[in-house]
Amino acid sequence: MTELDPVAATLDAVHRELAPLDEGELAGYIPPLLLADPSRFGLAVCSPEGRLWSAGDHAEHFSIQSISKVFAFALALADRGLDAVLERVGCEPSGERFNAISLEADTGRPDNPMINAGAIVTCSLVAGDSAAGRFGRILSLMSACAGRDLTVDEGVFAAELETADMNRALGYLMRSAGSLTADVDETLWVYLRQCAVLVTADDLAVMAATLACGGVNPVTGVRTMSSDVARHVLTVMATCGMYDASGEWMLRVGSPAKSGVAGGVITASPATFGLGLYSPLLDAQGNSLRSVRACELLAERFSWHALAVPGETLPSVQLPRGR
Repeated sequence: MTELDPVAATLDAVHRELAPLDEGELAGYIPPLLLADPSRFGLAVCSPEGRLWSAGDHAEHFSIQSISKVFAFALALADRGLDAVLERVGCEPSGERFNAISLEADTGRPDNPMINAGAIVTCSLVAGDSAAGRFGRILSLMSACAGRDLTVDEGVFAAELETADMNRALGYLMRSAGSLTADVDETLWVYLRQCAVLVTADDLAVMAATLACGGVNPVTGVRTMSSDVARHVLTVMATCGMYDASGEWMLRVGSPAKSGVAGGVITASPATFGLGLYSPLLDAQGNSLRSVRACELLAERFSWHALAVPGETLPSVQLPRGR
């Protein structure tokens, strides 16, 4: 990168502006997440041509947590088809916290695959002969979207298992309601292990850009999922990905997104960009506070809102084409 690169300059400016922000709290219910350095803040953007710009702590590793729900949902759609998945998991915003008990009264379906209840059912819909086989396929998809082999933080995974009472209760409740038909403990093993996969902001940017490119990783050129699956995933991210802050997110940022309680956020705009961010301090909704603020600033400075009228507002900075 050169000093004159406008994208790098913008990322650096946003990083400098928000790095001093010290509001928010670390996720307290998974002990290893309390050990995160609250000053960490990294962001990265990937273009449809696979060019990557980064700033701050963009290479810092952290657990992907609920962002993994995006990729398990993609696999469930690829394996079962949209109609079969919708029979078991809804696609409507819950308006509640990520771990809320949100089941339809008449069907027992969880509201959507981006909250814990829906993600647990989604894991059970991924094809595989065993829990290890299902997790292996989810990990392979996430690795393909990141463009490198990802690994699991075993310490975080062990802590997830030890503190899974609420998720275990959700699993048995859905089992009794009929929306979850698989073994609860095996399904939770898959779900909690996928949440413990280690990523960086750079990884998340490429993963988001893969969704933005209709399932083709723009760095490696590998197709990871069909364009239909990528579109379905982005749609549910737009309506449900930021939990009970999803509506305000779409007003202020305007691109499909998903957050995780370790501090990660991905957001993507079809054929335009993929953005990955990391900052462990969370707001009241469980979303990374610095990352949300950064996305608001970047959406304004790049004119990235998906519903902006073309030509009405000229972007202040455009992503250069080419690698």
